Amino acid sequence: MVSSINEYLLTAYTPDHDQLPCHTLMIPLPAICRLHRASWTQTELFLTFPPPVLKSITPIPHDTPEASGRFRLWLATENKNHSKDPLIELIWDRKTQGGFPELKDLKQGIRDRIQPNLSLGHSDKKTKE
Repeated sequence: MVSSINEYLLTAYTPDHDQLPCHTLMIPLPAICRLHRASWTQTELFLTFPPPVLKSITPIPHDTPEASGRFRLWLATENKNHSKDPLIELIWDRKTQGGFPELKDLKQGIRDRIQPNLSLGHSDKKTKE
């Protein structure tokens, strides 16, 4: 039995999580969910963060009551604490954040974690003066 979402994502992606490439985005989806939104999101994010910035974006079947109706996006990055396990961080959760994300919000959240100096052009945050 999997004890945490981090453990689930690690084992769902690869049995040997030493091979989990950083920076990896993972999108757990219920089996009944159509992949249109995940596929579109994947394409748009790869256009903004092409390899080697993002190594992979992986939709993962996750058919549990907890996953039903959810759109979550997780980011695995290198753990700076010299641990072999990557740091896995929730970027978006549809249920807790009140809906599907705007693509610019996802891009900003990912950029802030993996390439903070990258300009996103028209998708960038507007500064309040």
